[in-house]
Amino acid sequence: MFGRLITAMATPFDRSGALDLNRACDLAVHLVANGSDGLVLAGSTGESPTLTFEEKRDLFKAVTEAVGARADVIAGTGTYDTRETIHLSQMAAEQGVAGLLVVTPYYSRPPQTGLVAHFKEVAKNTDLPIILYDIPSRTGRKIEHATLLELAQVPNIVGVKDAAGDLAGTARLAAEKPHDFTIWSGDDAVTLPMLSLGAHGVISVASHIAGARIQELLAAHAKGDTEQAAAVNASLVPLFDVLFITSNPIPLKAALEMIGQPVGDPRLPLVPATEAERSKVRAVLQQLGVL
Repeated sequence: MFGRLITAMATPFDRSGALDLNRACDLAVHLVANGSDGLVLAGSTGESPTLTFEEKRDLFKAVTEAVGARADVIAGTGTYDTRETIHLSQMAAEQGVAGLLVVTPYYSRPPQTGLVAHFKEVAKNTDLPIILYDIPSRTGRKIEHATLLELAQVPNIVGVKDAAGDLAGTARLAAEKPHDFTIWSGDDAVTLPMLSLGAHGVISVASHIAGARIQELLAAHAKGDTEQAAAVNASLVPLFDVLFITSNPIPLKAALEMIGQPVGDPRLPLVPATEAERSKVRAVLQQLGVL
């Protein structure tokens, strides 16, 4: 349904903190030119909680117009309110996006029956393909195995961004899921083991910096060259680590500025990287040869 390397794109803000649509389009073009098969907009990396409804609408429209003919543009529309999620999803469809990323409802911590009802209600109210986003470290609620299998039967729920940090659970899901339900790694650091368990690809943060190298890793694994895949992965481990030395996307935004793709500071309550954090990011970028 969607490609193997999807970048969870940072949202650019200008010096005043306003949404910068020109930079968003420029960044999207850069990412697609450097290995991304698709882009997720207004996800965790895109600081979705701080974007207004109107900003999300404008972001979806502008980036779809910029790269939608060359890459899959996937809108992050999940919230903790089912009605709002449906509203955002229908709005995103009107902007021409290719699909939706819908995170587990957060804060309210619904039971598994509530998760089933939530996701089915969203799916019923859109024709777009939906990728579930399972990230219990942010939401406080895991999508349990039986729930995932039940949701995988819904025709337009096509896969999961698996950021649960449970490789045994990923292996079990890969073994028992329908053949047309796709798993993407939601954590760059475990993409290679997840590929070996049956994941299709990754929804990545590090691809902002090393998209071509991550595509090399994916290609090596696909052709059975495990030694090359492991070597590429090993070379990228410092990048995977440094991009999460503090809350995402703080280090990423610092790194993008350093490589000539400035996207402004994060919005509060996130804050810019400290000098110590910037020094660590810069050292890794120099080690990778991108500075």
